[in-house]
Amino acid sequence: MKKYTLRIYPDSVLRNTALAVKNIDDKTRSLIKSMSDIMYEHRAIGLAAPQIGVLKRIVVMDVGEELITMVNPEILSGFRNEHLEEGCLSLPNTNVNVNRNVNLFVRYIDKNEKEIEREFKDLSARVIQHEIDHLNGVLIIDHAPVSDRLKFNFENKLKKT
Repeated sequence: MKKYTLRIYPDSVLRNTALAVKNIDDKTRSLIKSMSDIMYEHRAIGLAAPQIGVLKRIVVMDVGEELITMVNPEILSGFRNEHLEEGCLSLPNTNVNVNRNVNLFVRYIDKNEKEIEREFKDLSARVIQHEIDHLNGVLIIDHAPVSDRLKFNFENKLKKT
């Protein structure tokens, strides 16, 4: 099994758009297994493939109910917004208030190649939106006010020196 590592901002892979998965083969299943292992290892509740350097539209999540694998996830509709604080494995020690839909209808392919349309609510809905942002090269800091983003980028540059 290939060894993947968590990518940390400002790694440029985090800013790229992931590509659709054409078929779920053994290599894809191995990637999904690695993603879930990394997510659990870091005690996270969601992980997108770009966070481990793979530009494929794959998300794994577990908010305490079950491990859910989403290949090529697509939000069909969402409603009822809520503004809450979020963190991210790829942005350690950074929390940002993000406005997200509380209810979502999502279409995706599961690890068994079955197309699913399902409703998600509350934390599950928030995690899906966060991870789909990663698939589109969007980070939680992009949801912050410009002044906060400038401060974050400045502090990040100081850490490098």
